[in-house]
Amino acid sequence: MGIKKQYKGYKAYEYLEGGVDYREFELADGDKVFPEYLIPLTKEQEERVGRLAGEKVFISIHEHPVLFPKNIKKDVFEFNREGRQPCAYEALSRSYLDCVFDNLMDGTCTIHSKSGWKWSEVLHDLGMRLCDLAHQDFIIKCEKVEDIYTAHKEGKIALVPVIEGAAPIENELDRIDILYGFGVRLLGITYSESNQLGSGLKEDKDGGLTAFGRKAVERMNKVGMAIDCSHVGIETTKDVIRHSKKPIFMSHVGAKSLWNSKRLSPDDVLKACAQKGGVIGIEAAPHTTITRNNTEHSIYSYMEHFEYIKDLVGIDHVAFGPDTLYGDHVGLHHAFAEHLSTEGTQGDTKEFEEVEYVKGIENPTEASKNILRYLVKNGYSDDDIEKVIGGNVIRALREIWV
Repeated sequence: MGIKKQYKGYKAYEYLEGGVDYREFELADGDKVFPEYLIPLTKEQEERVGRLAGEKVFISIHEHPVLFPKNIKKDVFEFNREGRQPCAYEALSRSYLDCVFDNLMDGTCTIHSKSGWKWSEVLHDLGMRLCDLAHQDFIIKCEKVEDIYTAHKEGKIALVPVIEGAAPIENELDRIDILYGFGVRLLGITYSESNQLGSGLKEDKDGGLTAFGRKAVERMNKVGMAIDCSHVGIETTKDVIRHSKKPIFMSHVGAKSLWNSKRLSPDDVLKACAQKGGVIGIEAAPHTTITRNNTEHSIYSYMEHFEYIKDLVGIDHVAFGPDTLYGDHVGLHHAFAEHLSTEGTQGDTKEFEEVEYVKGIENPTEASKNILRYLVKNGYSDDDIEKVIGGNVIRALREIWV
């Protein structure tokens, strides 16, 4: 719906008593942590943005739409060990989003262990969030494409649970079915580091998709689980694309041609994804989608990656997966650099200046507003805007989800 969302004031876990039933932390102030920046528009452009926000379905295929502690450095490790991330309902209600792919705790999922990614931790995180969703009426748990349209029509937001890497399934194919049963509809092959399925992008050597990995891809195709290769090694990604009978997602990446970083994807991989009907979402986590023209990470360097990939693979295969959150994202990366596998993946850190926050695309609310504003300001047609903010994702999901 974009503008008149039917949010009625629910706060995460308000059915419990904070300080009694669970440990409370001072949380970030939603989308107001850093100064909001909006791309300037004319009056006519503003009116068009308002119309499109109301008419078109807007999907982010990669986010972390939760509130983090106000003091990341002091509280984040204890906060994560509690295993109770609060969805940022109020801040989301100010966004243009109709559907958000929620990647839960992913690389910070260290509830019961030091290294994270344990099966028990993933189910703890997922179950806790789904319990909270069951007590409110603004977010719809999204399990099929029709749920996205229902959310749009009713002024609500459809939320798709996602597990960003497949390490927790270990060597058990049936765990794919179990995750699907719990509502997970997108599963990453790896999260930067290698696992039973294949090689992560952080590794020096990429052995490609393993024999078990091929079975896992086949199982995901059969149950209707979408596949993500955002944190996957180059050769492993190529193998996944070749082996999958369904289109895949690269939900949060950028163009390696614009910035030499392991976190970004080379042209041949982007083309291969698109040629099989896949969709590529543009990443905005701090210090990822910078370019040689824009070494200060912002909405403008971000959209430069969009423009490049759109020209490379065609507008029918590009979408947005900003990978943002509500809180100090740069601070979180510093605190969890080892778990998030970011060290050594961003290219030469001497060639860019670290930012305190990513101007214009720091959180899901600001990101959704400025993506649409950029597209309007740069003269994209209504049809092309509809494709990149949601239509391309829906087309692929209709082929994948059952």
